[in-house]
Amino acid sequence: MPNLTYSSAELMIINAARLLRDGDAVFVGVGQPNLACNLAKRTHAPNLVMIYEAGVIGAEPARLPLSIGDPTLVSGALSVVSMYDIFSLYLQRGNVDVGFLGGAQIDRFGNINATLIGSDYTHPKVRLPGSGGSQEISAWANRCYIMTPHQKRRFPEKVDFMTSAGYLDGKGEREKAGLRGKGPLAVVTDLGILEPDETSELVLTALHPDKNAQEAIDNTGWPLKVADNLRTTEPITEKELGILREELDPTGIYLKGGG
Repeated sequence: MPNLTYSSAELMIINAARLLRDGDAVFVGVGQPNLACNLAKRTHAPNLVMIYEAGVIGAEPARLPLSIGDPTLVSGALSVVSMYDIFSLYLQRGNVDVGFLGGAQIDRFGNINATLIGSDYTHPKVRLPGSGGSQEISAWANRCYIMTPHQKRRFPEKVDFMTSAGYLDGKGEREKAGLRGKGPLAVVTDLGILEPDETSELVLTALHPDKNAQEAIDNTGWPLKVADNLRTTEPITEKELGILREELDPTGIYLKGGG
């Protein structure tokens, strides 16, 4: 096998795509999660159904969408409904299998901050874009996956502001709060994969090839636990890279150079 070179973005997208199952209904945004879904659909999950926040169900975009309101999402779609319907009749009723999420901070219990950096809400250090639909998706999707680079500033022990609920303060807290979805089952980073343990704390369960556990520990803001059965993710393939670079994002809008 040739020695393939790929970017951190490509590494995360490909490993996120592998988590998806054939037949999944996935609530997806644009950017890297969109690429992961389309890659899964072109490889091992041909019956995957993509749902977009604007109200598009079963999207088959002819080109890379630039926003959730991009007209290319409508062509060939199974259905187009209102935003109210997509959240109430589909997401909240349990008809969405997977929600893809991201954020500026993810803490040890999988809570996400996409609102602000700093302790003062009225005078933050940085004002971020905010929730969008992620608060609802994290609460009601049957399972969630998160994609983010593995950097210490992105993994504090506790988020500055909880935009989207993971496991709140630990095991059983989601259920007490009335959140039906199972929460974040995996966080895919450019070093490996974090998954919740029996206490709902995120632990390192997999490393990508040529990465090591100490890198992940050093880039996490809490004492990161490493699973006893730490595994290595499957190597990236030429086929996966080819689909990403040649079919899905040939101009490198979201792949950030690809090499």
